[in-house]
Amino acid sequence: MKKVGIVMGSDSDLPVIRKAVTVLEEFGVPYEVHIYSAHRTPDEAAAFSREAASNGFGAIIAAAGMAAHLAGAIAANTVLPVIGIPCRSSNLDGLDALLSTVQMPTGIPVATVAIDGGANAAILACQILAVGDAALSERLTARRKKDAEKVLQKDADVISSLAKL
Repeated sequence: MKKVGIVMGSDSDLPVIRKAVTVLEEFGVPYEVHIYSAHRTPDEAAAFSREAASNGFGAIIAAAGMAAHLAGAIAANTVLPVIGIPCRSSNLDGLDALLSTVQMPTGIPVATVAIDGGANAAILACQILAVGDAALSERLTARRKKDAEKVLQKDADVISSLAKL
């Protein structure tokens, strides 16, 4: 199975990354986590992304706040799918990171999830890998079914509690 590379711009992004790691572990997907900055360690970030495919990665998650150039810097150096997670910051509450992550030039796409959307980034990475992995696809389908069952149970609980009023 291919690995998912996870890169964060700073250790302040770790709470968001923990959500992604939890999901990847739930689905049994191998991963590697690094801190590389698009601005402070551009050579290391570029080397990681250039070598990612040959190092067994199938997708990369890149999380950063504020100017959030990391996902774009990673995507510029690989043809692997890159999923950007814009992270909330104290300045503009993550809107700056969202806009920086989503506004990529033609030819260098970055799939972008919600601000602090670590879990969805990991689920999307799993879906990308599942294109070539039937067992992973089955685990994703089972998760969807389980999530739907939870919602339907909550629906039944609400209906039941309101009927008693």
